Amino acid sequence: MTSPDRTEAAAAEGDQGSLVIRLSPNDNVVVSRAEILEATGVPQEGVTTRNIIPTGHKLATRTIAPGDPVVKYDQIIGFAKQAIAAGEHVHVHNCGMGAFERDYAHGEGAKPTAFVPENERATFQGYRRADGRAGTRNYIGILTSVNCSATVARYIAEAFNRTGILSDYPNIDGVAAFVHSTGCGMADSGDGYEALQRTLWGYARHPNFAGILMVGLGCEVNQIPFLLDAYGLKPGAGFQTMTIQGSGGTRRTVDEAIERITAMLPAANAAKRETLPASELTLALQCGGSDGYSGITANPALGAAADLLVRHGGTAILSETPEIYGAEHLLTRRAVNRDIGEKLIERIHWWEDYTKRNGGEMNNNPSPGNKAGGLTTILEKSLGAAAKGGTTNLTGVYKYAEPVTAKGFAFMDSPGYDPCSVTGQVASGANVVCFTTGRGSVFGFKPSPSIKLATNTTMYRRMEEDMDINCGGIADGEASVAAVGQAVFEKVLAVASGEPSKSEALGFGDAEFIPWQIGAVM
Repeated sequence: MTSPDRTEAAAAEGDQGSLVIRLSPNDNVVVSRAEILEATGVPQEGVTTRNIIPTGHKLATRTIAPGDPVVKYDQIIGFAKQAIAAGEHVHVHNCGMGAFERDYAHGEGAKPTAFVPENERATFQGYRRADGRAGTRNYIGILTSVNCSATVARYIAEAFNRTGILSDYPNIDGVAAFVHSTGCGMADSGDGYEALQRTLWGYARHPNFAGILMVGLGCEVNQIPFLLDAYGLKPGAGFQTMTIQGSGGTRRTVDEAIERITAMLPAANAAKRETLPASELTLALQCGGSDGYSGITANPALGAAADLLVRHGGTAILSETPEIYGAEHLLTRRAVNRDIGEKLIERIHWWEDYTKRNGGEMNNNPSPGNKAGGLTTILEKSLGAAAKGGTTNLTGVYKYAEPVTAKGFAFMDSPGYDPCSVTGQVASGANVVCFTTGRGSVFGFKPSPSIKLATNTTMYRRMEEDMDINCGGIADGEASVAAVGQAVFEKVLAVASGEPSKSEALGFGDAEFIPWQIGAVM
């Protein structure tokens, strides 16, 4: 089977007169555009429905024998658990997981990127920081080394955001506290400790911050001095640290912190937006609350936007390793060399072992909401999720929260849990987030703005105050993937230039900082 190219497939088969969407001539299922009643003829496929086919769900177009593959996107998404008749609803009751060989073909599909000439590349209005990197927002951040300093950090942020102090500093987007539930009761070495330190270091140096104050308790495992030594962080006017125990308790810590951040405000407010190349953008590619349309509309449209960003010299980061499981062979084909492809497969094997050790399995995903929306197995979900990565070469594979240094399309290892995954992507350097959703996820990810892409028109209309772009027109037969991808790219540039996303306008972003906890809590 070949790598699915959904750039125009959905638009070509999703015309308004059709009840279903066919994604490949080789598929033995199609996707319903709306709920189809029992005993309804589907002339395009020459079948009659044997039962109700809910919106976004699959309909068998030919008989599938027990144990035979169920094929969508010209890829295996599962195997028939029983005989499936033509016209029958295909879902969890008759389709399940099964082992099959995947040909990784490392690098065989890599091809030269059609870069836009430098003098024709897109630009945005961003902040050029002293170290040369580009920001899309201008926050003061309060980082916590441990959960024990979380409440104090929130008190400090509230002192600025609820009292009107910032009204005298219009160029500052806010003072935001980034609190979490770990930092102690953990090993002082190993995967979990290293992931937390990478996350805090990534936020401490993120270009969307004009200043940082890091607050600890003082006796925790995750000691602030250890972090400074490990990553060469040096305190200064725009980066300061303190502990509650060293400052004399809650009230004194809050008072001292207010003084320190107040001293940062004039310099932060002096930052001005300037014209910067789109090559300075690093876009986090995310999906959550996925449905049967995700891999047909919003995800390939975001992939088209990611391709455009890469062609303009920028970077796009795909993550959620459990949600590319079963589609990883499509990414290894695009690796620029074998080592990068092998690095991705090493992460897949790590996850297989990780879930087994913890009494789980990779097909615990999709969620109940995903299944209600028409997704049957992790293979199906992964094939749709991988479409967010577009079609350009895979230039790098990174650990959770590890700095992404390669330009182009990269992969960062993370769980499929959306806030945790985006936390890692932002720590890796993402200064903009695009988040596709079919069921209607609502998130924000300070300090990076989050753009929501709806997979279907029905949900978009129901939740329009939360959604930035409706990609449902692709399934409705009213728009092409390429056209919607261009609109997404233009929205990324506008939001990067300061236009508030819907999530930002609603005030999201203070509760979604969730570093990945790996290992035992002791």
